[in-house]
Amino acid sequence: MNRLALARDISGLTAMPGIETSVHGVAAVCDPLGALYLPDAGLLVVSDLHLEKGAAFARRGMMLPPYDTLATLTVLAAVISRYDPKLVISLGDNFHDRIGSKHLPENFRTLIVNMARGREWIWINGNHDPDGIVDLPGASADEMHYAGLTFRHEPKNGLQSGEIAGHLHPSATVRRREKSIRRPCFATDGARLLMPAFGVMSGGLDLGHQAMKGLFDKASLVAHLLGRDRIYSVRYGNLRG
Repeated sequence: MNRLALARDISGLTAMPGIETSVHGVAAVCDPLGALYLPDAGLLVVSDLHLEKGAAFARRGMMLPPYDTLATLTVLAAVISRYDPKLVISLGDNFHDRIGSKHLPENFRTLIVNMARGREWIWINGNHDPDGIVDLPGASADEMHYAGLTFRHEPKNGLQSGEIAGHLHPSATVRRREKSIRRPCFATDGARLLMPAFGVMSGGLDLGHQAMKGLFDKASLVAHLLGRDRIYSVRYGNLRG
């Protein structure tokens, strides 16, 4: 099921189990909806929402179905309802361009206000939206240090301990007999973790891509693939493609 279809069928998926992992010794849960939850800190992490992507393309004369923002916010509301976090960190490319939050329709703005009520919210600046957000709850930052971890949009080069980042939209391919399945994934070697893109119209970059080179200890690297109703964990050495 792709993420746009997932948003249309979200009501039956609220009890999906996550997979427990740890990043730099900090306990975390990889949720099948694409969010990371740190239970000890009451912290929920999402990345690369790319809100208003359809509107951004329309401003450039390229028409896409105008359903992406509502669909992404529907999935986000479901995962916030599941964990009721004290703090939400959105790891950059929150909007697909610099003016997306300024021109966000009021009904979508209200959805975000309702989700943020009673909790803190940090919007990490991304390469698509480096100027932060406009008239939305929470604060903007280039990166954040919290709970013994560093949260930023673009991963730093080389091996890093304690980093949780987005930007690269990691995905992985599993081949079994004649069948091949490619899915977004959480990618972690226990020291750092890369988040899957949360936006419903965001693509993915395979873990074997040149942009991933040197970011992980591949002997310890695990891909936690997003399935329709669960996470599938596969060691890097067992992936194909």
